[in-house]
Amino acid sequence: MTEISPRVIATDLDGTIVRTDGTISARTVAALARVERAGRMLVMVTGRPPRWMTDIAAAVGHRGVAICANGAVVYDLHNESVVRAHVIEPDVLAETVGRLRMISPELRFAVEYPHGFVFERHYDLGGWDAEGFGGRPVDEEELVARGGTKLLAFHPSADPDPLAEKALQAVGDLVTVTHSSGRGLLEMSAYGVTKASALAELCGEHGIPSGDVVAFGDMPNDLPMLTWAGTSYGVANAHPLVLAAATHTTSRNDDDGVAEVLERLFP
Repeated sequence: MTEISPRVIATDLDGTIVRTDGTISARTVAALARVERAGRMLVMVTGRPPRWMTDIAAAVGHRGVAICANGAVVYDLHNESVVRAHVIEPDVLAETVGRLRMISPELRFAVEYPHGFVFERHYDLGGWDAEGFGGRPVDEEELVARGGTKLLAFHPSADPDPLAEKALQAVGDLVTVTHSSGRGLLEMSAYGVTKASALAELCGEHGIPSGDVVAFGDMPNDLPMLTWAGTSYGVANAHPLVLAAATHTTSRNDDDGVAEVLERLFP
């Protein structure tokens, strides 16, 4: 494709357009608005669950569609509703948790749903994971009692890259394993479900080939999307694997690297 006429802009959120302080700059919001004004499709492709999208929807003026939970959920930002979801079935959840406990007993687990979140005791809750934001503590039996869009496994001290490699060897035949937080937190979706699979499905519904897609990202969970898209950008603060895989590099998230490219694409 030529860089001047992409039909789809697909961008990760945290670490890519979301700054270190958790905000999206006015410059980036204005650049994102150019995409829809040009009649192109704007897709936010994130590891975040839908319950973490309210602030993003407001920040970007309820523009675009979101692919959440690393491809498991398609979410309409215009009206903040779930369009579809791919779940990990309960028996697969139970087998995956069991195998991972065998390789690392220190792991603690949580499960995301299209709406809501459950977690084991001692799971390391972040600010958005508290009970007030849809979280609920459960025992091991209830943890795997219903299908979920994402299985999370937290290790308090592990390096995420080798931890993900070990998990892939143990459960890669059951689920898709990735990580994005820079700490020992594994993110697992149904087998074959990635940011790329969901983006390809969405684009296919509109007759858009990968060559007409420009994608932006910063972490290993973005790799499938970045390698699928015809043109890809890693922000300068990205994981080394992302910088090696992307076809281009742009400025850091804190320096509005995505906006920098969009302003060229949509003058």
